[in-house]
Amino acid sequence: MPLNIKDLKITSADFQPLGKLRDEHAGDKGNVLPRLTVSGVPAGAKELAVICHDPDAPLANGFTHWVVYGIDPSTTDLSDAQRKFRVGPNGAGDKQYYGPQPPAGHGEHHYYFWVYALDTKVEGTPTREEFLQKYAGNIIEQNRIVGIYENK
Repeated sequence: MPLNIKDLKITSADFQPLGKLRDEHAGDKGNVLPRLTVSGVPAGAKELAVICHDPDAPLANGFTHWVVYGIDPSTTDLSDAQRKFRVGPNGAGDKQYYGPQPPAGHGEHHYYFWVYALDTKVEGTPTREEFLQKYAGNIIEQNRIVGIYENK
C-alpha cells in the first residue's frame, strides 16, 4: 500500500516547523510536552499513533522520546494524550514523554513528532521499532512536524 500525505497534519502552537523547542520542553528543564494538534485525518482511520523521535541522538537507532497509541481518529488536541491514551516505552524504557536532552556540545538535534493514521487498532504498547515493523502496512497516512533543540 503506497503511503500518501494528503490532508493529515500535526502542528504545534509552541513551535513552527524546524523551529526551536523552548527550554520548558527539554527533559532536564521542565519536561513539558509541546501542544500538538492533529487535523485532516483520512476516512477509514481506526486509530492514530504519535511518536516523537530524535534521529540525531548518538545511538544506533536514535532516541525515541514519546510513543502514544489508542488515539481516537476524531481527536484534534493532544494536550492530554499522556493521560488519555496508551503511552508506550520511550528510549529509556519509561512510559512517558521524555523531552529533548541532547549531549552538551553535540549541536542541534531534530525532534520529529510523527502522526500515523492506521486502518487497524494497535495492540498493547509496542516500542517505536516494534510498531514500525508490525504496523507499517496499516498506515493510511503519516505526517510530521520537526522541532530543533540544542543543549548548550
